[in-house]
Amino acid sequence: MKIQNFVLGMVGTNCYLVVNEEEKQCILIDPAVYSGEIAEQIRREGLDLRAILLTHGHFDHIMGIDGFRKEFPEIPVYAHREEEALLKDASMNASLEFGRQYTFSGAAYAEDGDVLDLAGMQFQVIHTPGHTIGGCCYYLQEEKVLFSGDTLFRESIGRTDFPTGNGGQLMRSIREKLFTLPEETAVYPGHMERTTIGDEKKYNPYF
Repeated sequence: MKIQNFVLGMVGTNCYLVVNEEEKQCILIDPAVYSGEIAEQIRREGLDLRAILLTHGHFDHIMGIDGFRKEFPEIPVYAHREEEALLKDASMNASLEFGRQYTFSGAAYAEDGDVLDLAGMQFQVIHTPGHTIGGCCYYLQEEKVLFSGDTLFRESIGRTDFPTGNGGQLMRSIREKLFTLPEETAVYPGHMERTTIGDEKKYNPYF
């Protein structure tokens, strides 16, 4: 497995291209905006884009969906079921506030504990409400990799002052669902640098 990070959009969102090099397949996580660089790399390497995964529905993680689906038609988009309302409401997903109204209604919705078998890799859905009500992380158990979205950052956590945010829920999500993962688990967040579960348990000032 190869993970490539592209920092996209007005607030520097980490968009991840996760590649199964043996199968020549890939998935895309949190497309903040459409990127011709990513599309060209997928074509140049002969990859088959199998899905888009959303950690949550804020504008800075979803506004590239339409561009990638135009370039790669019929690509499924996955999110947690509790995020449906936020994806479909421009005021809730903050796109209206930041100047360009955007909604998305074509997602396939997953539940906590579901395992998405995509591109020859298994992504476990971990529902982590707090930043948003339907925020989730994607965990690859065999590779010990977690895509944490805006739930957990390096020595920080997601903000909770947007619609459906809840500070108590966020703290519980991290303690009860993420800090129980192996300490060597690599954490790829929605913003800022990569970290590990072990480092966050030791050094994150919120805990």
